[in-house]
Amino acid sequence: MSTTMPGFGTERIAQLGLRDRVYDRVLEVLMGHDVEPGMRLSIDGLARALGVSPTPVREALVQLERTGLVTREANKGYRVSPPLAGDQLEALFDARLIVESGAVELAARGDVDALRARLSTALDEQAAVAAEVASVGAAHAPEELMARFFRSDWQFHQLIFDATRNPFLEEMSEIITTRVHRMRQIVEGGGDDTDRAVHEHRAVVDALAVGPTEAVSAMRHHIDAVRLRSREDASHTS
Repeated sequence: MSTTMPGFGTERIAQLGLRDRVYDRVLEVLMGHDVEPGMRLSIDGLARALGVSPTPVREALVQLERTGLVTREANKGYRVSPPLAGDQLEALFDARLIVESGAVELAARGDVDALRARLSTALDEQAAVAAEVASVGAAHAPEELMARFFRSDWQFHQLIFDATRNPFLEEMSEIITTRVHRMRQIVEGGGDDTDRAVHEHRAVVDALAVGPTEAVSAMRHHIDAVRLRSREDASHTS
């Protein structure tokens, strides 16, 4: 007897896997330094570059529009969204403060020892990348190295969202973190806070050993610190 659910044959499952891979690759392109705000995104061009049909690329852009990384203009297609500044920047960090504080509090009520172990491993990897950045200086660090740092930073926060076991919070994390990291990459001075980010993350790990209240306090301190650094970065481009 077949165990395949109706509507989910092997071809359909393969297509879903392809869609996820294309989404990840398009997101990787958008997070790179070669992509400028306002740049037009050609579905056919991206499809050729990725070696796929236009359909999964179109689906990826529809999904990414929800994160705010791209915008769609009627009869014109997709463009890379402009960086956040002013009230929009403050609104983003207000949202991040609420969502990530709630996430770390919820995560701190679960298996804290396992979470701290996973976070410590991720933090060790981030600290190693930060040391590489320090060895050459953030201003001279190659794009690939900074991209690795941003991915390691992203992974730390993602582990906390994963620990909540709440799919709605995980969905919110995708929208918020993609905007934050894209913003930090495209502004002058973005990425020069590697040591501070590692230090603030370590404080979150240490606070989790104490309790949920302390973990929330450490996370709020981290996000407020990133907010201040992002304001300064944004002022350099205004």
